[in-house]
Amino acid sequence: MGKIKVIGPQEANGEITISGSKNSALPILAATLLTDERIILNNIPNLADVNTMIEILENAGKKVTWQDSTLIIDTVSDINSILPYGPVRRMRASFNVLGPLTIRNKYAKVALPGGCSIGVRPVNFHLEGLKKLGIESQIEHGFTHSKYIGAPDKTHISLPFPSVGATEHLITTAVLLENTETILTNCAQEPEIIDLCNFLISMGAKIEGHGTSNIKIHGVKQLHGTEYTIIPDRIEAGTYAILGAVLGKEITLKNIIEDHLFSLLDIFEKIGINYKMKKNTLTIKGISKLELSPVDVETATFPGFPTDLQPQLMVLLSLIPGRSSVTENVFKTRFNHVDELNRMGAKIFVESNTAIITGVSKLSGAPLEATDLRASAALLIAALIADGETIINNVDHIFRGYERLFEKLENVGLKIEYYE
Repeated sequence: MGKIKVIGPQEANGEITISGSKNSALPILAATLLTDERIILNNIPNLADVNTMIEILENAGKKVTWQDSTLIIDTVSDINSILPYGPVRRMRASFNVLGPLTIRNKYAKVALPGGCSIGVRPVNFHLEGLKKLGIESQIEHGFTHSKYIGAPDKTHISLPFPSVGATEHLITTAVLLENTETILTNCAQEPEIIDLCNFLISMGAKIEGHGTSNIKIHGVKQLHGTEYTIIPDRIEAGTYAILGAVLGKEITLKNIIEDHLFSLLDIFEKIGINYKMKKNTLTIKGISKLELSPVDVETATFPGFPTDLQPQLMVLLSLIPGRSSVTENVFKTRFNHVDELNRMGAKIFVESNTAIITGVSKLSGAPLEATDLRASAALLIAALIADGETIINNVDHIFRGYERLFEKLENVGLKIEYYE
């Protein structure tokens, strides 16, 4: 795993264009297994996780070709429902291929997924929902073995928790259950789920209620090819927005959907961050920390504040005079970055699932260890504002979620050095 060296403090000034959404691209790529016809996907970020999903599709019998930020996906052999351990273990979203493969071939064998170490994320919601769709599964030796035994004419699945992954997985599976009406309740409502549903509808799926907690699906016999453009990445946008608040002289972010950032912008207003939103462009001016106010934040599923921005926001709150707090309600042990920030001089105390943050006047460079994707981004922001040299070890997590990272940082005048 590589390292990043940063000499701070630095100031950011310039423009960044936000890439396509990783968290939309992954479930949409998994859903391309539902048809043998050509799929063209635009605005796809070239990221490690996306390339892992491409490897999974290629193992399943697809041919995937890059053309700039467009992927062309064709079927070149019979769909294979037995996938190797290697690529599947690298990320959570890979598990979403289980249902589509089982429906296509009546059976599947898929490894249990991996991903960032940010807390327990069991697959039982997925498997219990798939069972109601007619898919029986058992786990043996680290693999999920599934077989399709037939779906009922009508089924109702109420998720115990509005899980994004389970919601996406069940939607993607149910759309190809011909003559079956599926009603999903307590669904996640993230923009990426709406994007997935719009993609499936463009293929001929019949879906109602996406974007709400109740979704109805009328299964169809087959889906056809399509061309589709995915939404911009709201987590990348939020990360650079927080970077702008911490470091910015003035940063302009293009390709933004304001409604997707509402919870973060609401926090900016409470803190006193100066920003302007016009059409699809967000401009942020960094201001004196003395003018800012502390806040209390709780993570939640959309439209609440996203857990994927919690580590980055904590860097900003660490520099605000007074006492702030962050309560983590999604992945309750997602505080691996706290010890590293404290090594830089932050004052953060964790009790249960709440971090109590007392603002400090500055951070100091230190050797750090990155533990996951979003923690890596948070530590990079901290390193850029800290006095002196910081070396972030094990930093390659960051390339799973931030396309053309070095280029975008250079666009706003920030300098970092990467080495292995």
